[in-house]
Amino acid sequence: MEAAWAASRTKKTYLRSKYERLVTRKGKKKALIAIGHKILCAAYHIIKNNEPYKELGYDYFENLKSKTNQVNSYLLKLKALGVEVEIKKI
Repeated sequence: MEAAWAASRTKKTYLRSKYERLVTRKGKKKALIAIGHKILCAAYHIIKNNEPYKELGYDYFENLKSKTNQVNSYLLKLKALGVEVEIKKI
């Protein structure tokens, strides 16, 4: 857990980004447990496959989903709520 706590305090890393995303939904303690689990899984695979750690970067989640996919996702959610939306590009 101390490694997870330290990872959540580092700047511009994948684990910090993951921690920030989890904290909003699950709270600090559960987010730390999840980050500790991620570290443990990464260590297992690094030792098992004898490969170096690959840092995905702080903006990994931003680049994961394109903006058009996000817009379409929000449009579907609004449509399910019964809201009609017209889109104009700026």
